[in-house]
Amino acid sequence: MNRRLTPLFLLAGALAFGAAATAQTPASGRAPAAQAAAPQEFTQGEVRNVDKAGRKVTLKHGEIKNLGMPPMAMVFEVKDAKLLDKFKIGDQVRFKAVHDAGKYVLVDMQADK
Repeated sequence: MNRRLTPLFLLAGALAFGAAATAQTPASGRAPAAQAAAPQEFTQGEVRNVDKAGRKVTLKHGEIKNLGMPPMAMVFEVKDAKLLDKFKIGDQVRFKAVHDAGKYVLVDMQADK
């Protein structure tokens, strides 16, 4: 094969693979743009860590339907750090989250009574 053409084939393959990967829909069957929509229902969770300075909270949570996400523990950002003033490790909560600009962000969190 001509050595001058090899990088072009590699670039074309990488671009084709990237386009195919971004064209796939998540497990929920929704288009990626639909994931940014505001969630309609709360998800149950447990506070595992609170980082007020970093404006982050770690939650062990159930399925997040609007994100097509299975149960797991993960870190969420919060837009307003004051939201975290009400919660401590071990609290049972219900929350709503969105995927915004490549980050998972809590838009609402309440004590689960």
